Amino acid sequence: MVAQEYTQTTAIQNRVIPSAMRGMDIIAASKSGTGKTAAFVLPMLNKLQKIVKDENKVVRALIIVPTIELADQVSRTVVSLGKHLTLKSVKVQGGSHKSGQIERLSNGVDIVIATPGRLQDFIRDRKIKLDNVNTIILDEADTMLELGFLEEIKFILKECGKPRQIMMFSATISQNIKKLGKEFLREPSIVEVSNRRDVVNIIAHRAYKIDKKRKEELVHTLTKEYPKTQMLLFANTKTSANKIYDYLLAKGVRVSIIHGDIKRGDRAKSLSLLKNDKTQVLVATDVAARGIDIKELPLVINYDLPETTDSFTHRVGRTGRANNKGGVITLLTIRDYINFSKIEKDLKLNIKREVHKDFELTDTQPRQKRPTKKTLREKKGYIDYDKKRKYTYAAQRKKREEKKTEKERRQKGK
Repeated sequence: MVAQEYTQTTAIQNRVIPSAMRGMDIIAASKSGTGKTAAFVLPMLNKLQKIVKDENKVVRALIIVPTIELADQVSRTVVSLGKHLTLKSVKVQGGSHKSGQIERLSNGVDIVIATPGRLQDFIRDRKIKLDNVNTIILDEADTMLELGFLEEIKFILKECGKPRQIMMFSATISQNIKKLGKEFLREPSIVEVSNRRDVVNIIAHRAYKIDKKRKEELVHTLTKEYPKTQMLLFANTKTSANKIYDYLLAKGVRVSIIHGDIKRGDRAKSLSLLKNDKTQVLVATDVAARGIDIKELPLVINYDLPETTDSFTHRVGRTGRANNKGGVITLLTIRDYINFSKIEKDLKLNIKREVHKDFELTDTQPRQKRPTKKTLREKKGYIDYDKKRKYTYAAQRKKREEKKTEKERRQKGK
């Protein structure tokens, strides 16, 4: 571990490794950047080195990931941690020629790191057999389900041998994760070492309200205000990503881009440019950014606000990794206010909405309710807020009845 610059185990490693070493099935939730990959790679390598024979290479361990970037990252970890072992691994993923992968498989391998679609193709074409697989790892399982890979995963799991150990890792343990675990796992150990709040709690947050037509200008201004700061900018769609990329490029900003339509080699080059400090801004969509691991990335920009809290959490998790400082800037148009408030509520955040000094708002802002001042009794909790309106109506009715009674009494007195 020391040779790989590990000086102490992380929380997820402390919780997962003992159960994994005992051969238990596991469902684990942990944020990115906490040593999660090593938590499943180390016990897997320990298990395989005891049973694998050099003269009989068959696939015994399978790691399934959602994207080619994450496949690359996991593969590097497997090679690095297993460099003193005789185990062989291969990546089976889209974005690369099938012929090269098939050739490496035919030479015999022990571990396969795969994306679901390409692996399913290989199984159907009989290019790979999983009969001897006894260890299966689903990394970022929640993402694979979000991307619609449920049927592929079920197909693959049914092709694997039995008995087998299955470990599922995700950012959160959702109902879909539980449902998949119930179908395929045997009395799994449930491990949760963080929640969505933990991911965002140590990050410095800012939010700028901005007119929709001036979002690109504001990003350009931010690149000038933070000239030595590397930024990972998230867009919701490939169209939006291309638009901001073209704009920044025309302004002379050192910018690169990755999304689903960018070729694998170009995506790898864009990521390498950012890691080597040769580009200032990397524009990315959520799917393409899965697996991006930049330990000291200082700033994430939400150019488009994500639709879900989990997506927001994933983006935020690209910065502030391994206890390094990190920051997030979110751009908000009038259409984003309600959704951003929901994300804040989910994560128990309270982020001040600012207006940049050079970007006064001209878009018509939604009317906001004027806050009502609480009475002393309300502040002390004597009034049930859910019944406050009912109490008010009752008080008004009682007052009207008293006035009516007083009026009738006076009339009789005359």
